[in-house]
Amino acid sequence: MSTTTVTSDNLQSTVGDNDIVILDFWADWCGPCRNFAPVYEAASAKHEDIVFGKVDTEAEQQLAGAFGITSIPTLMVFRQGVGVFSQAGALAAPQLEELIDGVRNLDMEDVHKQVEEQKAKMAEQEAAGQAPGGQDPSSQDSGNQAQDQHRSAGAPGTSPTDF
Repeated sequence: MSTTTVTSDNLQSTVGDNDIVILDFWADWCGPCRNFAPVYEAASAKHEDIVFGKVDTEAEQQLAGAFGITSIPTLMVFRQGVGVFSQAGALAAPQLEELIDGVRNLDMEDVHKQVEEQKAKMAEQEAAGQAPGGQDPSSQDSGNQAQDQHRSAGAPGTSPTDF
């Protein structure tokens, strides 16, 4: 399968209608993005059951901003609509294959349980007048802390986020 262009218009259906979706946030002017493109295309051809999406950060600035993309290339992986991996930087082919294997082998029942626990904790904190993470809302950093919560698929200390 070749790569798919992902935009604000088709993001929801792309992630929601497919088991595994890998998104590559990129731009034409980005040298590392151009170097990573053949690796990504080859993986797309090899793994036809996975959607390999490409998000042009120049054309989709709002979408890139919504995901907190600050450097490119950045890869994000969704499994059953849940964000399970996010990392800036180009991967070599063996690293990408290892990532794909890791995502395929995730215990999604456990992942969904973690998502529900995370939602419940956030709801409790909100009800208690606290910002996520137990901080007082007036002292909360304006940075995107949610992006830091899911850096790698199944790695200890990371938590998946629901799409």
